[in-house]
Amino acid sequence: MVHTKFCDVFGVDYPIVQGGMQWVGRAELTAAVANAGGLGFLTALTQPTPEALAAEIARCREMTDKPFGVNLTILPAIDPPPYAEYRDAIIESGVGIVETAGSNPAEHLPAFREAGVKVLHKCTSVRHAVKAQELGVDGISIDGFECAGHPGEDDIGGLVLIPAAAQRISVPLIASGGIGDARGLVAALALGADGVNMGTRFVATQEAPVHDNVKRRLVEATELDTELIFRPLRNTARVASNDVSREVVRILDEGGRFEDVRELVAGTRGREVLRTGDLDGGIWTAGTVQGLIHDIPTVAELIDRIVIEAEALIKGRLAETVGG
Repeated sequence: MVHTKFCDVFGVDYPIVQGGMQWVGRAELTAAVANAGGLGFLTALTQPTPEALAAEIARCREMTDKPFGVNLTILPAIDPPPYAEYRDAIIESGVGIVETAGSNPAEHLPAFREAGVKVLHKCTSVRHAVKAQELGVDGISIDGFECAGHPGEDDIGGLVLIPAAAQRISVPLIASGGIGDARGLVAALALGADGVNMGTRFVATQEAPVHDNVKRRLVEATELDTELIFRPLRNTARVASNDVSREVVRILDEGGRFEDVRELVAGTRGREVLRTGDLDGGIWTAGTVQGLIHDIPTVAELIDRIVIEAEALIKGRLAETVGG
């Protein structure tokens, strides 16, 4: 069995994480990950209100008696969500693990610490990982450039970013971006991480609450089928390549402003893609790892496969390369 210090700190069987994903991180998927021995996260802001989040936490508890967490992504906005109220809903619901992401989590750490909540902070650079560790988080999840969503502006792939972070981080370190199978887990461990986070790979599972068209598209797509939007705005996001994302890239590359693409990138349109399966209906996130996705298993089948194949890879092919 593949077991690391991440498993001990966060109380799970396997060092495999399903991180927060807007519109996707709901009870069905999170509970399935927990039941399979990984660490799943509900996504707080998928729920329209803190009260709805509390209800979703309760719903997840009906599906699993194993540890799971809640992702709280904190982003600058003209009219920000009531982050403190979402934070309090998490604490009052008795959730023991939180994944923070986006902006600096310092404002929320004292409340989480007082409630005994463990914090896994997700970031895209070594400097931000070091800062989060100094603030006292319990673990770091670091995203390489291959990831879906926002990879930051440093453009550092996991092969360099993960060991660079491992040199500076003493708390459990989770590798994210471009990981979808046992080879990714073994590689992450070799690079100094204590486990892996997967997003896109978990979307292509039977329990993921998205339309089958989306899942099938992830199986059909290659590692080339993503677009990097918002590059000229210094707010890069990796999304699935479709008519809308290609148009956004074209407009901004030709000098357009955010106002010129606002309607195209509206979050409500992306949510409808996941609900209806209209793959050109809006922007939806996907990582380069889609080139390694070839089926749509249950979550349990996926996690079992990764764990079994990782152990076989470590004890077999890798062991055979070491001379006697």
